[in-house]
Amino acid sequence: MRSVVKKLLSCGTKSYASSRTLALPEESRVRIYVCKDRETQCKLEVDTSLLNHPMLEDLLRLSQEEFGHSYEGALRIACDIDVFIKLINLFKSQKH
Repeated sequence: MRSVVKKLLSCGTKSYASSRTLALPEESRVRIYVCKDRETQCKLEVDTSLLNHPMLEDLLRLSQEEFGHSYEGALRIACDIDVFIKLINLFKSQKH
């Protein structure tokens, strides 16, 4: 939970720049921007294993329709941040 809180601190900030945000994600993790628009985007890192979850695959397909194939170093998902975090927590609880 602490890592989610740290990631949420960068939500909605345009000029958030530090060596931590520019670094590559840890091994077996992927960077995802969750947002309805660029002004409210939030950068998160999630386990790559979650990318195979059918609901997340559907979200990625829907986001592809909205944002296209082009991306800048991270996946982009069109979703409310609160909903996305609840989904990720649900996926993790189902995994155990």
